[in-house]
Amino acid sequence: MSATALPHGRAPLLDRKRRAWIKAAVTYIVLSVGALLFLTPLFWQITTSLKTSADTMKYPPVWIPSPPQFQNYAELFERFPIALYTLNSVFVTTMVIIGTVLSSSLAAYGFARLRMPGRDVIFLILLSTLLLPGVVLIIPQFVLFQRLQWINTYNPLIVPSFFGSAFSIFLLRQFFLTIPRELEDAARIDGAGFLRIYAQIVMPLAWPAIIAVALYTFLGAWNNFLGPLIYLSDSEKYTLPVALRYLQGSMRTRPEQHLLMAAATLSMIPCVVTFFLAQRWFMQGQVFTGVKG
Repeated sequence: MSATALPHGRAPLLDRKRRAWIKAAVTYIVLSVGALLFLTPLFWQITTSLKTSADTMKYPPVWIPSPPQFQNYAELFERFPIALYTLNSVFVTTMVIIGTVLSSSLAAYGFARLRMPGRDVIFLILLSTLLLPGVVLIIPQFVLFQRLQWINTYNPLIVPSFFGSAFSIFLLRQFFLTIPRELEDAARIDGAGFLRIYAQIVMPLAWPAIIAVALYTFLGAWNNFLGPLIYLSDSEKYTLPVALRYLQGSMRTRPEQHLLMAAATLSMIPCVVTFFLAQRWFMQGQVFTGVKG
């Protein structure tokens, strides 16, 4: 055997390591290119919000403004009631989160723990509603809310959340099934009822799933455009997505694009911050909701 020959079994090991390294390198390159493609529009939005009105009209386009015009954000607040629209969105989103978490967790606890005839059939019917596109319900819901005299109020946006969400009920039910029954049996022996077990045992243990549901609900309610557009007619009640649309409609000339991008950037910040703050609990909730069926 030559002096440079590798011991028996060493060569296949090095080949496996080399293939694993090449595979990892290719994976990171592909992911980096994909991330760059997805981040390019975001980068353009942020840089445009820091340009002057003249820079937004230049061709070829200016990617990095020099100097950055941070006063664009101050001008946005001076010319448009962005603070009012933000407060409206915060109010509606907060109420929707409270209603969805409360109602969906109660329904999910019933599907996970209560024994009753037809429980699984009812649960399948509930899940089947996820196949129904939301747009087909617009007209009957509008007629219903009109007869209730809820048009131009926040009730059509908030009240339905207190009747549960099929997707949220499914996620919470899956997580509740992972909680040991022995904890509830011990509490039941001590005289605790279903509501007390739900409030003092199940809900404190289900924080990852609750945060996951709250995050999904937050993103849906914060970015909801169609609902406020249909039901709100008073401009003082607009939420941010509708306000941005009307802001865009009032800025049909290119010189105002920097203010529109500034408003879009401000509306995006809460979503990004909320996701990063709740990322750990969100991922944990996602994992545990798929453990047991």
